[in-house]
Amino acid sequence: MSLTVLDAAATAARLPWDGLTETLRQMLARRRAGQAVAPERLAVPLAGGILLAMPATDGEYASTKLVTVCGDNPQRGLPTILGEVVLMRADTGEWLLLLDGPTVTVRRTAAMSVLAATELGAPRKASVLIVGSGAQARGHLDAFAATLGVGRVRVCSRQPRNAAAFAAWARERDIDCQAIDSPAAALADSDIVITGTTSLLPLFADNPRFTGFVAAVGAFRPEMCELPPALVRRARLYIDDKPGGLHEAGDFIQAGVDWSQVVALEDAIAGHSRPSGGPVVFKSVGQALWDLAACRLALATAAAA
Repeated sequence: MSLTVLDAAATAARLPWDGLTETLRQMLARRRAGQAVAPERLAVPLAGGILLAMPATDGEYASTKLVTVCGDNPQRGLPTILGEVVLMRADTGEWLLLLDGPTVTVRRTAAMSVLAATELGAPRKASVLIVGSGAQARGHLDAFAATLGVGRVRVCSRQPRNAAAFAAWARERDIDCQAIDSPAAALADSDIVITGTTSLLPLFADNPRFTGFVAAVGAFRPEMCELPPALVRRARLYIDDKPGGLHEAGDFIQAGVDWSQVVALEDAIAGHSRPSGGPVVFKSVGQALWDLAACRLALATAAAA
């Protein structure tokens, strides 16, 4: 089989939201059963950012994602994240697909948040607060609107013009979206909160009246923190990758959580255990197996075409 190279648009087309969410559910089950493994992400500091290498295998296929994250790139006219994901056969090592890395990351992360929201009881047609206006914010709104539907959406960003542009982009898709100056006023009456930043400090103060679902997907290093510790400490806590979260989930680490009370998403799904009462915080730190799941779907989508 010859290698197929997919650009960003082709990668997105091969990863429809419903199919990706289900493929991630299957990969979580494989990992829980010991049928899929991935070592800890390798992070190499660079002069302008960080290099991440993320291999994984489920016995049938293997994948590796190689991406760079350089925070100053937008000032240079470049994307913050650059890279690719390669899918190969596990028995022969033959390369099958080469996918756009940032697109895979955005779509599998957003689909995992949708899966968590579905399994953990977040409502449909919810009132949504988004903090951040970059690729993850757009991917999450796209995913939630396509799968669960959204009601009123409010977005804020460190750069107000970016929030305004995000809101305009959403309204072009017939989504009721308003840019706001601060998340504080919108927090209490939001059903779902999505945070997609690399902030080193909490993005807002806790409001005891908030009892909704939080998908915290931006922070991926221990020094990063999007959520106020008070919210984390009173919430029911879930995570996509508990071993990785122990040293990467800054929101939980800085809140000093009892890790025995943090539930891996695959365990919650297998136990069919939905939290009663809120708030619920789902922390996503990312994992190479989620990239492998996306690659498997992209291959299956091609075969079905």
